[in-house]
Amino acid sequence: MLQIETSHEEKYALIVLKGEVDASNSVELDEAINGMVEDQNTHMLIDATDLNYISSAGLGVFMSYLEDFQEKSIRFVIFGLNDKVLHVFHILGLDQLIKLKPDKVAALQELYEA
Repeated sequence: MLQIETSHEEKYALIVLKGEVDASNSVELDEAINGMVEDQNTHMLIDATDLNYISSAGLGVFMSYLEDFQEKSIRFVIFGLNDKVLHVFHILGLDQLIKLKPDKVAALQELYEA
């Protein structure tokens, strides 16, 4: 099961993921990210503190937006990944393509670095 909460903070959009992202609900993640892109947010954080699992379908959602983010100059950071999920990102080399940070403070610093 996956819970997604979206909000707009003062200077960035926030998506909070709780539970598991798999093939059955990756469309929900896609819709949440797409909504933030369509709202012309240029700074986005993904809070993955309570994300317990992500399948290849879930990873594919993030991958599908990398080109959009680059074209639209969207700064995008995922933070709070547990060791198991972080390991999946490392194995696939996604840590080289997506900014991953341990906590919100580090993610905000990354988001606003020049």
